[in-house]
Amino acid sequence: MFKKMRWRMILIAMISIFTVMAILVSMITAGTYMVSTDREDQTLEGILEYEASWNVANQFFSFPFSSFQRTYDLEISYMTRFYAVRFDRYGNVGTILMNYIASVDEEQAVASAQKVLSKGRTSGNTGNYRYMVKTDGSDTVVAFLNISREKAFIRTLLAISTLIAFGALIIAFVIVFLLSRRAVRPFVQNLEQQKRFITDVSHELKTPLTSINASLDVIEMESGESDEWHDNIRKQTNRLTKMVGELVTLSRLNEVNPFPNRENISISDVAWEVVEAFKAQAKAKGCNLQADIAEDMAITGDRSAIQQMLSALLDNAVKYSTENGDICLSLSRKGSKAIIDISNPCNYDVPPDTSKLFDRFYRPDESRSASTGGTGVGMAIAKSVVDAHGGKISAECPDGKRMTVHIIL
Repeated sequence: MFKKMRWRMILIAMISIFTVMAILVSMITAGTYMVSTDREDQTLEGILEYEASWNVANQFFSFPFSSFQRTYDLEISYMTRFYAVRFDRYGNVGTILMNYIASVDEEQAVASAQKVLSKGRTSGNTGNYRYMVKTDGSDTVVAFLNISREKAFIRTLLAISTLIAFGALIIAFVIVFLLSRRAVRPFVQNLEQQKRFITDVSHELKTPLTSINASLDVIEMESGESDEWHDNIRKQTNRLTKMVGELVTLSRLNEVNPFPNRENISISDVAWEVVEAFKAQAKAKGCNLQADIAEDMAITGDRSAIQQMLSALLDNAVKYSTENGDICLSLSRKGSKAIIDISNPCNYDVPPDTSKLFDRFYRPDESRSASTGGTGVGMAIAKSVVDAHGGKISAECPDGKRMTVHIIL
């Protein structure tokens, strides 16, 4: 139990740290991309201004970004690779600016510009280029800026950020793992104190309960009669004795390894034994206990614990079943797992909260607690047994008319 608690805490901590790291890496990469795209668009605006001047003067200018000299390095003219294509109103190719590109010829430049125009967008990315479309009078100009270096930088930034985040996760895991034992120590101590308290109280209660029962026997022997008051005292002391025993059992089941000596047992035989034991109790309430148990099914576990778990569930089904109803227990195989379903008819005006059904002392209907005579611990014991065997247990009662407990072992 403590080991599961520790690893659950480590898992939650690592998921939280991973989420924060993923958000940071995403924000850094997205922010860099946005800044880079904004700068590329500013550069494309300068290229379009240069293209317009180049087209009018029909000559080569040494500084294509003269209007950006204050915000850009003077070497930008020699570092930036671009080209532009101008179309007239009829879509015919006008001038082609190829002075600052070597990896693209005029045919490729025209084809890429026509492809961009067919998209109907004013800016975007295509391959290793960012483009921008501008209307200049009756003409349309498409400018392309080579952004291969920027893309490579963003990829490198993403890779480095991811590696750093991964390294940080490993370091965080080591730190959380080393500190997790200290973090769960208060919970372990509290639970140990609770278990010790339950054990001590149970031993302290057994003596007076035994004394009360013995005194009641003496009184009945001397008086020679037993009235309703005597019967009520005996009934309540027996109920308390049973509750004390179940609390001790529940405390033992919450240990790290409550069943150290497990063996291969026939769960089919155990199920039949429990069903036969409860048939008389079900019949006394006017119910029909039906069983559909697959033969020769075996699991690894503690036989007495499995028997106690099935007894607790059937006892609960019989107590809370409506009269003259059909109580069903089925045992089947699904792969390597044993599937157990126990259902009983019920009559709740409002469907009970089945998520609390396995909590200690929880009752779906408090008004029936006295009539059923249960201690409110049986279902908690059943869950502890299933958990100790590495299984799963759940319940459902969607319409309030039939309760079904589903177990996977």
